[in-house]
Amino acid sequence: MENSVLEQKKRLLLYRLRKEMNGAALDTMCYFGADYARNYGVQIYAIRNLAREIGTNHELAKSFYTESIREVRLVALWIADAEQVSVADFDFWAEGIINSEVAEQASHALLHRIASVAELLSAWCASDNALLAYCALLSAARNGGVEGDEAVDAILSAVSRFGDNRLVAQGATALAINLSDESVHRLLDNMPDNPTANLLRDEIAWRIS
Repeated sequence: MENSVLEQKKRLLLYRLRKEMNGAALDTMCYFGADYARNYGVQIYAIRNLAREIGTNHELAKSFYTESIREVRLVALWIADAEQVSVADFDFWAEGIINSEVAEQASHALLHRIASVAELLSAWCASDNALLAYCALLSAARNGGVEGDEAVDAILSAVSRFGDNRLVAQGATALAINLSDESVHRLLDNMPDNPTANLLRDEIAWRIS
């Protein structure tokens, strides 16, 4: 797609977003991590509606995703083509995950549908970025196809690296609650003693009660 066409589409999207501006919603937004350079306060349902009108367009998604405007970046996640996301693309998508909202929307809109979700889980839980670990854990939980040792090893890696992180505990819980009893026992037997692990332990203790 030519640059002039991409810019035209960006301008059109920005025009639509400005019409959806919501100052009240902006005042109540709560997320963890870096602020956006620009934020119109558009609610997620409206962002999804705009993305639905655009339809799947991976080239446009990659162009939009590099923008520092909240709504443009989130639209990008909803119009991206999961079939075109490979292991080689992980760094590109990681770059835009600057706060918990992008992490959650990335997992919900795109990353739980990719074929390499198990590789994403392993790589991002072994990273030095808690937001990436959070996103990968949520993605694997939504995908439902990562089980057993792969899931347990990734959770253990994340809770060991990020010993006092509520987001990582939440993501780990989302993945752990659907594991088999055998996997849950292995997880509990090998978890470190830190606040993240303790939060996770409290959430899944009912599985062995």
